[in-house]
Order: sequence, then C-alpha cells, then structure tokens
Amino acid sequence: MRVGIIGTGWIAEKAAITLNGLTSRGVSSIKLYAIASRSLDKAQAFASVWNVEKAYGSYSSLIADPNVDLVYVATPHSHHFDVTREALLADKPCLVEKAFMANYPQSKEIIDLSHSRKVFLAEAIWTRYQPAVKIVRDLLSSGRIGTPRLVTATLGYSMGDKPRIMRPDLCGGALLDLGVYALNFVRMFFDSDIISVDGHCVKSATGMDLTNAMTLILANGILCNLQSSASCVGDNIGVIAGTDGNLIIDNINNPQKITVNTHDREWVEDIHVPEQITGYEYQFLACQEAIASGRLEPLEMPHEETLYIMQLMDNFRRKWEVRYPMDTF
Repeated sequence: MRVGIIGTGWIAEKAAITLNGLTSRGVSSIKLYAIASRSLDKAQAFASVWNVEKAYGSYSSLIADPNVDLVYVATPHSHHFDVTREALLADKPCLVEKAFMANYPQSKEIIDLSHSRKVFLAEAIWTRYQPAVKIVRDLLSSGRIGTPRLVTATLGYSMGDKPRIMRPDLCGGALLDLGVYALNFVRMFFDSDIISVDGHCVKSATGMDLTNAMTLILANGILCNLQSSASCVGDNIGVIAGTDGNLIIDNINNPQKITVNTHDREWVEDIHVPEQITGYEYQFLACQEAIASGRLEPLEMPHEETLYIMQLMDNFRRKWEVRYPMDTF
C-alpha cells in the first residue's frame, strides 16, 4: 500500500515517521510514497527529510498519481472536505485526519460519496485503532470494576494563539482539535445512547472555544464529565469508575498505561500497551487490512461513529454559538 500524504505540517511529519518506522521494522507491504503541498518547494523539502519518492506542488497532482493507493489527508479540518471529495471522485481510498470534517453536513456528504462510489474512507482518530482499546474493553467486560457509573476525561494543551486555534475559517477552538478525543474516549467504550447533553465554554476574542466542559448522560446510567482546552496544560487522564473499582488511563490522547484499582481504591496492577513507533501505525495497518478485505470503512471507526461524533460536536457548537464560515446553523 503506497501512501500519499497531503499537507506538510507536524501531523504529516508524524505520519512520515510512522510509515518509515514500519518499513524499518520489516513491514514491506506499506510504504510512504508521495507528499503534496500547495508549494512545490515545501513538498520537496519534506521529501528530502523523510525519504519520500514523489513530491508534488499541488494536491491534485498527488491524487492523479496512479501509484498512490491511500491518500492521507493531513491538512487542517477546514480543508478536509474539498481534497477528500476530489480524491474519492478519483476513486482513491482516503484516511482523513480528525476532526473528520468541519461539521456534520460535510461529513454526511463525504461518507455518502464514499458509499456511492464504493471507495474506502476512514477517519484518522488514532486512539480508536490502538491496542489500549481492546485492553480496556476486556477489563470492563470481565467485571473487574463492577458496573461503570462515571467517566471523566480531560485533554489540555497550552497552544498560544496559533491560527488553527484562533481562526474561524480554520475551524478553530479546542473542540475539534482536542474535545473530539474526549468524546471518542466515551464512545469507544460505551455505545449506549446519549440521552442528555450539556456544556459550557470560554471563548477567545475571535469567538472560538478555548476551554470547554461537556456533560453527557448515557441511557445505561453512566454520567460523563469531559473537558478540553487549548489554553492550559491538562492532566490528560481518563477515569472509568465502577461499583467495584476504577480504571485510570494515563493519557486519553495516546494511552500508554491502564491502572486497575479495587473497591477501596487500592492498586491492583498497571497494564502497559505494546511498544509503539508513534501510535499512528495502527490506523495505517487497519486501513490496509480493510482495503484488502474489500470494506469501505475500518472496523475500528465505522462511518456511523464518525457521523455520531460530528453531530455531537455540531450540537455543542450550536449551543455555544461557535460558528465556522461553512456552517449552516
């Protein structure tokens, strides 16, 4: 599977490290093949650093390359729609960075296009693909902490006044960049319907949510308190509390350790995830497996879940009056 990356930011660099790492570990079936930027100089500089065979000065040129088997869209959220649509219309399988699109209507249109053309499409919400997911699910299903009743999760980084956080036209704010992980933290372990939603945010002068708090009540009786912030350093911890103990996940953005505690909060064990390259490798491997199996979506992140999360985020932004130019609400 020859991967072409669109965009040359730090996410693209992390993908390059990952794909080169897979090659160095003897995985010969996945290869970093091409890079595209709107500037040929930037693409060539990226290719030189990360040993990429082809460099293109436009996104369309990479999409038109017949040797590209998977297009990895690593642009800001605001630019996902047009390039993904173009790739799907060219029958190119796509892996699209989170947040998947700017809003639910864009997401629905792109997923419908994937289905109508029968072209593979996936959201690159990397935590969904990682081994920690199965570890936590197995712990929950085994009854180690009894019946789950409360989920808390925080993700915060002090990101300054970066344009992609401050500008509405770049789909700024903490929600699409960070809060999406907290929402997925709940959904990848509990798929019960959400029956109540509430939330608040603190905005920037540009109207973007810099810090937010979200409360979800699930039909199965679990209450979820979630926070994300682009203006402070969070602990980034996730906790699933049950009637007989709790699980503490050390980092909801890239779990490395799951701690199991008993009814009286006494430590039982620490479970470490397998050594990783960056943690991105699992989403590329999942795409390869799904495409080889003829599926249009990965098992780890079905299209229905992508749409569910996008609609949740639209609902929060509507409540907070955080709007992007491409919104219709």
